[in-house]
Amino acid sequence: MTAETVDGVGGGRPAGAASRPPRPDVEVVVIGAGAAGIAAARRLLALGRSVRVLEAGARLGGRAWTESEVLGAPFDHGASWIHVAERNPLTPLARSLGVTLRDERRRVRDILLAGDRPATPAERAAHDAACEAWEAAAETRDASGGPDIPLAEAVPRGGPWDATVSHWYSAIISGVEAERFSLHDYVRTGLDGENLQVAEGFGTLVARLGEGLPVTPGAPVARLRWDGAGMAAEGEWGALRAGAAIVTVSTGVLATGGLRFLPELPDAVQAAIAGLPQGLLSKIALRASGAGRLGLGPFARLGRQVAGPGDHPISWMLWPWDRDHAVGFIGGEAAWTLAREGPAAAEAFARAELARYVGPVEVARSFAPGAVVTRWAEDPLFLGAYSHARVGCHGARAALRDAALAGGRLRFAGEACHTRYAGTVGGAWSSGERAAEAVHAALG
Repeated sequence: MTAETVDGVGGGRPAGAASRPPRPDVEVVVIGAGAAGIAAARRLLALGRSVRVLEAGARLGGRAWTESEVLGAPFDHGASWIHVAERNPLTPLARSLGVTLRDERRRVRDILLAGDRPATPAERAAHDAACEAWEAAAETRDASGGPDIPLAEAVPRGGPWDATVSHWYSAIISGVEAERFSLHDYVRTGLDGENLQVAEGFGTLVARLGEGLPVTPGAPVARLRWDGAGMAAEGEWGALRAGAAIVTVSTGVLATGGLRFLPELPDAVQAAIAGLPQGLLSKIALRASGAGRLGLGPFARLGRQVAGPGDHPISWMLWPWDRDHAVGFIGGEAAWTLAREGPAAAEAFARAELARYVGPVEVARSFAPGAVVTRWAEDPLFLGAYSHARVGCHGARAALRDAALAGGRLRFAGEACHTRYAGTVGGAWSSGERAAEAVHAALG
């Protein structure tokens, strides 16, 4: 079905049919062709259901997107790692497709700066000890019971590396500062085990898994009506009737009314959405000019000590897969600020950060002008990178996952709905499969 064949659905009824509800075009409509939507569609088809995926954008994959033109090699604008690969449903699928995988279980810093110089062995040891103590403190406080608190209140503060560790684990890895992050959510969605990188790109893998599915691109759903015997997904492209619906768009879009529900969602569902805002992790990629590789090998990692309040270091990975680009990761408020200021400001910030390691002359010599700056904050189809729970809202993931409206025929799926692997493609995938099975059962 193309976008044109969706147009006009929901028109006039044949004579004598006024008392009958309109016949659905498909049994299930899936809104969004990211990992959750692809997984839901695959599972529904395997269960024998007719399905149509409506995708607002022009491509498959959602927040897993690989682009190869600008850097001349695959570059993941979004998701980069198959996290907890030994239990991730995407791992066997990746291996069945023959993609190239690399385990990056331990992310050792090739260069770690303490101030404006390389850290000494003793300082490196203190940094590593601070990482262990930080996570242990969070886990101990969580296990002690009691009400939820900000993550920042549970972890060590005041040590020479504590602010650095907090910046890494919260702002960069989680996309939000520890002061606004639920302790319970942080601990219960923590990731461990294998972290597999995909040479061809994680987005390439997800898109390949969606090939051949009944997807209509360029069909943003403005309204979802769920007050009758079935569902009606509507937009400028037309309308589509279905017996059930699975909504996989981000909580950022849901919270801002990018998709309207008629009637409005129950208060408990709206509260769950509001409790799971999108954080932000941005990437800034610079391409080498051919002048050299700074004396560093593939997958080199660079990081530095937080200098004080208001300092937001970039975490670097250089020459992935021996390619000629360096990728900087910046998260939380600093990422939102750079998104507002624009790509030129992000590039300038990245170059200034790299200059701390090798000097501005070497940066100018080693990297070509221009940068690739990811734009998840600005994109109206996403409005952020991945979710975190506000303090006191750690139960929101289960509430959104378990919301079963219209007799269970309207469900939600996506990374925000996974209580263990939130913020990951694997979590989104599992959530999509779970929602598919639930609506299949509800349809009878």
